[in-house]
Amino acid sequence: MDTTDLVYRADCPSRIVLDQIADKWSMMVLEVLREPQRFNAIKRRLDGVTQRVLTQTLRKLERNGMVHRKVLDGRVLGVEYSLTHIVKYLQGPFSILFDWTLGNIEAIQECQRKYDEQDE
Repeated sequence: MDTTDLVYRADCPSRIVLDQIADKWSMMVLEVLREPQRFNAIKRRLDGVTQRVLTQTLRKLERNGMVHRKVLDGRVLGVEYSLTHIVKYLQGPFSILFDWTLGNIEAIQECQRKYDEQDE
């Protein structure tokens, strides 16, 4: 079997990573974390994300080595999140995907509208 075919197997570990990266909230968190951010700053930027979902997303990203969590000491305790060196290589492709999405959203919405009208 060709080694590139392994990625298509159900037990391939890359599926978990691809699922994480392709997750809507993960992509948005990684985009927001271009600069280190505290939890509440991330939550404010991501309209619609719940505290529970953001916490789960950050934990998964941290577990996969994509996000670093740093406890901040001082008068006001806090936690700051930043990207690890692994994810810095994804910033280029993510930016292209974000730009493509923004540049094509109207055309996509028009296609969705036409598709939905067929069902009526």
